[in-house]
Amino acid sequence: MHIRNFVIISHIDHGKSTLADRFLELTGTVAKREMKEQLLDSMDLERERGITIKLAPARMEYKGHILNLIDTPGHVDFHYEVSRSLAAVEGALLLVDATQGIQAQTLANLYLALDQNLAVIPVVNKIDLPAAQPEKTAEEIMNLIGCPREDIIFASGKTGVGVETILQTIIDRAPPPTGEPDAPAQALIFDSHYDDYQGVVASVRIKNGTFKKGDAVTFVGTKAPGIITDLGFWKPHRVPFAELKAGDIGYIAAGLKEISACRVGDTITLTKNKAEPLAGYKEIKPMVFAGIFPVEGDNFENLRKAMEKIQLNDAALQYEAEHSQALGFGFRAGFLGLLHLEIVQERLEREHGIDITVTVPSVAYKITKTSGEDIVIKSPEEWPDASYIAQAFEPWVKVDILTPEQYLGAVMQLVIEYRGRYNNTEYIRSGTEKRAILHYEIPLASILVDFYDKLKSASQGYASLNYELKDYEKAEIVKMDVLVAEEPVEALAMLVPKDEAHEEGKRIVEILKNTLPRQQFELKIQAALGGKIIAAERISAMRKDVTAKLYGGDVTRKRKLLEKQKKGKKRMMEHGTGKVEIPTKAYLAVLKK
Repeated sequence: MHIRNFVIISHIDHGKSTLADRFLELTGTVAKREMKEQLLDSMDLERERGITIKLAPARMEYKGHILNLIDTPGHVDFHYEVSRSLAAVEGALLLVDATQGIQAQTLANLYLALDQNLAVIPVVNKIDLPAAQPEKTAEEIMNLIGCPREDIIFASGKTGVGVETILQTIIDRAPPPTGEPDAPAQALIFDSHYDDYQGVVASVRIKNGTFKKGDAVTFVGTKAPGIITDLGFWKPHRVPFAELKAGDIGYIAAGLKEISACRVGDTITLTKNKAEPLAGYKEIKPMVFAGIFPVEGDNFENLRKAMEKIQLNDAALQYEAEHSQALGFGFRAGFLGLLHLEIVQERLEREHGIDITVTVPSVAYKITKTSGEDIVIKSPEEWPDASYIAQAFEPWVKVDILTPEQYLGAVMQLVIEYRGRYNNTEYIRSGTEKRAILHYEIPLASILVDFYDKLKSASQGYASLNYELKDYEKAEIVKMDVLVAEEPVEALAMLVPKDEAHEEGKRIVEILKNTLPRQQFELKIQAALGGKIIAAERISAMRKDVTAKLYGGDVTRKRKLLEKQKKGKKRMMEHGTGKVEIPTKAYLAVLKK
């Protein structure tokens, strides 16, 4: 079979999307006039941030072979996109930046590829940069995967050096797909999106059999029936074709209007000759939970439709409806990390035009109540009164930190400050330089917010991080309320370790003092545990100069006007006209530590 299916995997920013551009250009898949940088990064957000968020398939033809490429993200928050792509291919290009060497996500993605028994082709990229050290990087790769030096390709996605060699090596070393075109048809769904005209469009890898336009199909997992209205290839836009057969990667539109009927990891098969379902994917576990509520209460239905469409395109997003007394109807959503949360928030606002309030993110805690019942808590509102809690447990993660040896002390000090537990250290050698991989265990809540930034500071930008969920451990957790103008703000309530509550309270009231607008009356900002205030700040009232029109005369006239102003402000507070609107930037400032 003259087909090769492969992915590009690497750490974030090691040049995957630029190399994909060169492939598309060299194989003539995209005309020169249509070519632009990071062509496969089709979302505005991806282009602005310069990162890949979504996997993107593309079919190329080269020297009589069909090459199906899937470009993948590099950030730890989007590793689920990578794991799904790997299940659809037989080969993987392992890309390593010649200026930075092997990083934490390089290792994580390499292990994912080895688990799937893919043929791994190592490439040292960005050799055109002045700071490049290709020989040193090659030595690191040889020590890591034990390959001979001649197996490593040196290339530059920017200038195109070595790109033809990479394509030829894929043809030579990646195995062709297995599968029988005449066997009962099976297609694995690895991604999907919603089209206003065609309904749900599934990105698929055909494992066995053949699919044609007009075929009646069944989605095995959801039992949804459909008739193929359109099918074809990604080049990288959709190009219709008469049929898809074993080994192909393409798309199938079966007229599904129900978004929930098409699930990533499900199998599509022909209704007349049903086949067994394929293995699919491991169910993803969200790490971070936050409430998402529409600012306008009557926007809930639009928010629900928008969440459905984003979930179709982002299989790692999970959500369920919830009601909050202060914020109305909304959703409790689960994410893989804070960047994931930020991207979903921006997509809701940009692609669907919905203004939302996002509550402070928290991890999922487990609680054993005094009655012996075990419950999972995903938000501060669900937290029971302390008298009902026998024991609380918080999630811990296994963390791998890759850092040059000279920053070892600073990085270890940082992890200890964040309640980390040391496991062991490994070393990667290249020439005279040694880099260390530190293995730690750390509470997930500790690394959620600003740990990554602090790690970059401690290592002058050189350290990289990867983490995965380990288990739950006992913890002392308390619910901290935030009061503005003596009214609790539900969206700012948070769950914190007991011994950090005071510091966290001080931090939040300080941030709110600097971000909340001044009011006509003095504004109290407080953090409280139960009924006890643990931190407080005040914002002084805006004062109109009511005595401006007076000149000379008796001082009692001046006092009378000031007294009247004071009474007005007091009445404003008493009658509830002193309600404070909390701007989105204040929520964001609290989120970002």
